[in-house]
Amino acid sequence: MKIVTVIGARPQFVKAAAVSRAIAEHNAALHNQQKAICEIIVHTGQHFDANMSDIFFEEMQIPRPDYHLEINSMGHGAMTGRMLEKIEEVLVKEQPDFMLVYGDTNSTLAGALAAKKLHIKIVHVEAGLRSFNMRMPEEINRIVTDRISDILCCPTDNAIDNLMREGFGQFPCSIVKTGDVMQDAALFYSAFSAERSNIIESLGLFEQEFVLCTVHRAENTDDGKRLKGIVSALNKIATERRVVLPLHPRTRKILASSGNLLGFDPIEPVGYFDMLELLKRATCVMTDSGGLQKEAFFFKKPCITLRDETEWVELIELGVNKLAEASHSGIMRALKQVTDNPCAFNVDLYGNGMASANIIKLLVS
Repeated sequence: MKIVTVIGARPQFVKAAAVSRAIAEHNAALHNQQKAICEIIVHTGQHFDANMSDIFFEEMQIPRPDYHLEINSMGHGAMTGRMLEKIEEVLVKEQPDFMLVYGDTNSTLAGALAAKKLHIKIVHVEAGLRSFNMRMPEEINRIVTDRISDILCCPTDNAIDNLMREGFGQFPCSIVKTGDVMQDAALFYSAFSAERSNIIESLGLFEQEFVLCTVHRAENTDDGKRLKGIVSALNKIATERRVVLPLHPRTRKILASSGNLLGFDPIEPVGYFDMLELLKRATCVMTDSGGLQKEAFFFKKPCITLRDETEWVELIELGVNKLAEASHSGIMRALKQVTDNPCAFNVDLYGNGMASANIIKLLVS
């Protein structure tokens, strides 16, 4: 069996690492090599900064991409179109049995479209998620990808419910709850990060309480009012406790040009192992990233989501995640809530580290 996997952004590297490891374990256990899985990895280049791309392959021992398309720094239409063109060339050459795509990026949509037009079966990992905000490019990407996929690997019951409400029970596709592959990665690589990361020492965080924050979504960075509110709240928090902000290159550029000045020093983007160690030590997480919301839960940290909605509604329902509406008052109010009210994390929401193995079993069956 041959699978082409398309990745392009940091969370996809993490997910791909978990599934690639499951593929390797599957192949190692085989007595009949005819049942082995051959994975061809295509890196679109959507995240091109070395600290946000190359370091992940080195740290996580993901097989180096067989194809590197180097497509980035374009508008959504140009980027998706160029990816579609180049991925189609790979598929024509490789003739895979399945196209495997993750999440909701332009790379995800381009890979799915290219495969569908060549009648190659599409496996969408992290299917069924909805923010119900059609202004988000990611929402459009995930909806279209779901609709044309053949196998929908859903991380949660909520994801399955979303698909059923949209009529997917009438479509010629398989809908399966597999669990969340990001939890697989977090559980497996946590031991490695403890040995290989020195970020806590290098930042002097051993005896300090700190808030871990990331900001990168266009809905925040491209909206002057929202960005001002986030920066204002972070500056206030930084007067009371340390704020650790690995700054996305795009966000750094926008801050520099917008006049929103941070009252503390951000740090450079970090690799996955460093991020795991920061998550372990942080008292709280603030983010507009979907993936980091879940990773906060994996490591039992309360999360403040700098958005008006989230795809991970089960975290809101459990009370471990608070929506802050990306305003100064909203962020400060959410921080007080998670500080004053300890959260309960003793619930299995995402499959306890078996999602990747479930996906591989699904494909080989």
